[in-house]
Amino acid sequence: MWTPATRVWRAAVCCLLLHTFLHTSTGLNVCMSGSATSCEECLLIHPSCAWCAQEDFGRGRTLTSRCDFVQNLHKRGCQSRVVEYPTSSITVQQNMPLSSKGSGLTQQDVVQIRPQRISLSLRPGERTWFGLQVRQVEDYPVDLYYLMDLSLSMKDDLDTIRNLGTKLALEMGKLTSNFRLGFGSFVDKNMSPFSYTASKYQENPCNGYKLFPNCVPTFGFRHILSLTDKVDRFNEEVQKQMVSRNRDAPEGGFDAILQAAVCKEEIGWRKEAYHLLVFATDDVPHLALDGRLGGIVQPHDGRCHLNDNNEYSASTRLDYPSLALLGEKLAENNIFLIFAVTKRLYVIYKNFTALIPGTTVEILDQDSKNVIQLIIAAYNNIRSKVELTVWDQPEDLSLSFTATCQDGEPLPGLWKCADLKIGDTVSFNVSVEARSCPLHGIDHSFTIKPVGFKDRLQVAVEYQCECDCTRAAQINSTICSSIGTYKCGSCQCEPGYLGARCECQEGDASSIHLSACREAEGKQVCSGRGECSCNQCLCYESEFGKIYGSFCQCDDFSCARHKGILCSGHGECHCGECKCHAGYIGDNCNCSTETASCIADNGQMCSGRGGCVCGRCQCTQPGAFGDTCEKCPTCPDACDTKRECIECRLFNSGKLSDNHTCQRLCKDEIITVETLKTDEPGAVLCLYKTDDDCVMKFTYSEHASGQSVLTALTEPECGGGPDALMVLLAVVGSILLVGVLLLGIWKLVITIHDRREFSRFQNARSRARYEMASNPLYKQPVSSSFCETDLFDKPYNGGVH
Repeated sequence: MWTPATRVWRAAVCCLLLHTFLHTSTGLNVCMSGSATSCEECLLIHPSCAWCAQEDFGRGRTLTSRCDFVQNLHKRGCQSRVVEYPTSSITVQQNMPLSSKGSGLTQQDVVQIRPQRISLSLRPGERTWFGLQVRQVEDYPVDLYYLMDLSLSMKDDLDTIRNLGTKLALEMGKLTSNFRLGFGSFVDKNMSPFSYTASKYQENPCNGYKLFPNCVPTFGFRHILSLTDKVDRFNEEVQKQMVSRNRDAPEGGFDAILQAAVCKEEIGWRKEAYHLLVFATDDVPHLALDGRLGGIVQPHDGRCHLNDNNEYSASTRLDYPSLALLGEKLAENNIFLIFAVTKRLYVIYKNFTALIPGTTVEILDQDSKNVIQLIIAAYNNIRSKVELTVWDQPEDLSLSFTATCQDGEPLPGLWKCADLKIGDTVSFNVSVEARSCPLHGIDHSFTIKPVGFKDRLQVAVEYQCECDCTRAAQINSTICSSIGTYKCGSCQCEPGYLGARCECQEGDASSIHLSACREAEGKQVCSGRGECSCNQCLCYESEFGKIYGSFCQCDDFSCARHKGILCSGHGECHCGECKCHAGYIGDNCNCSTETASCIADNGQMCSGRGGCVCGRCQCTQPGAFGDTCEKCPTCPDACDTKRECIECRLFNSGKLSDNHTCQRLCKDEIITVETLKTDEPGAVLCLYKTDDDCVMKFTYSEHASGQSVLTALTEPECGGGPDALMVLLAVVGSILLVGVLLLGIWKLVITIHDRREFSRFQNARSRARYEMASNPLYKQPVSSSFCETDLFDKPYNGGVH
């Protein structure tokens, strides 16, 4: 990390180098390049330029410019007393020391910014610096105005703050011995569609609302208690308050904020105190142009409109104020705005703080229980930072800031410091530059002030745009043949007269070269780069080069350049036109006619993929690039070209190996791998068939460095012929295997079917409800004794009985 001393040293070296560059480099004298014809014109060219007002300075066919660097004018004989070289300066007009405490009887003597008043004398184009210090003094008086939303949803919050004054004064007493408190409230504009306007709601907008049937009429803003150190008065006034009711969700809080800010006498803001405005609400605010919903088209005028009853009288006449107007009036009256809002609104109001300087936002509990802690936290946050603002900055002034906070480290471009303790002193370095000159005799001023402070730094600005010698101008001077004004060493002739001493007259018949000073009618005299002395041009000197010609129309430095080099270094400049050396053409001689650099290694012009223009290849084949268009992974012939390099480099075969040109043409890196990856981004897969019916694979890609890389297999992939016996055995085995599988499946199906049928048979038998003996259709057989005797006594002869 650079230390401040290192930065100063580096800045000094840079300035020395720039000074040397401007003053000694041939053809880079910025003062003479402007061809200034007056002292005032010279001062505007560059802050390093000076003007020689010596009468006899410069004589001869070539005029020596009176506008140059100081040391160059001295070398050419210009005396120091007649050199006009104004510089910027700073004068401190009031610089009272910073105070350490804010308590006491003479609060107007408390100083928190130093210096308080300075004067700048600025030369256009020259940057100058001044410093200022800011301190947050201890025990500084505080005015706090509590602005509360009294819409119906804030009823519980009103109950909570009825004794706020005593508690808040006790806590603020730990931070300051001089504290005052005030109170105001708001609801919204008492008109449709913002509020209830029917007659039954005029006296009681809560009429018919069961949850809370009684409330006061709607009002825009009401100032209740001016700032006072009698905190009991705050409690008394809060005890008297009642909520009201409006119709839409947004409230008219921005109307109230503006009135609390601009009605300084009514509110009681003290000049020597911190002004805190606490804005407590549980909903979003109406913004500018919302008033048109109710027919209000007149923008807010930013003025105080409190009537005799301390109520906002323009609520139904003026639109809601804009964020820009709020920010302007809060800053103008040094008021820190504290948004105390519920959690769901935090982001909305946080966005407002980015548009309104000096504003903070804190999260308020639903019933405002944490309001005291909220105010203390916001106050400490405000006192922990210092932020500068600029008022009435002139348009032609450029300002930049460098902050040096408590750690002592310069922070360029920073306007503020944070995480400060009360009593800390911070410094700011302010850089100022005037970009132009205002109208004659008009000076400007601006103000730098910390946000929320009454203290400010007032800066008066005057411009160094006029030379001292101009004040001593002699009208109709004898030096100028009594027909011109002698000013700052040169003559300004009356119309119709010419010459260094106005000795010649236009239209004089004795002058045979009347038109010698103008190249054509309407053109500038001597092309604006010389003076006409008796119808003869005397050209100015220029450190850029030589100005010449009958009308000073030519020079040797105004030709076209290429990369900052005149005629590309391949030609000479003659009267604004490059005369190119052999082998080069073009307006700036940057186009070479040589084509040798376009020949590729294979002998083709731009590898056959483009044309040679100005000695360089312009590739026309899509995807081709390189100095000779030799690189083209996506070209149709890319694989064929790289195949030859693979063959000769890896296997010493192919066409290139025969004519011994492999090493010359094949310079790409070749990487051999066992397994080729083909999914790399930007890589093109190439393959070809070798003489022995193998397949060689490789990839072609271009690295970011521009180098071509070939990744190839170590050996080509070769496959053997099929074995007939193995094929036959495989086919027979497959058939047998399929047959066995089919038989097995058939056997399994039959077995399952038989078992299923047998199971059904068994189930049928078990479900029978009777035995054969109990069969009602069955009868016991009966036989006669005859038959029985015969049956058993006689032998059976086979007949039917």
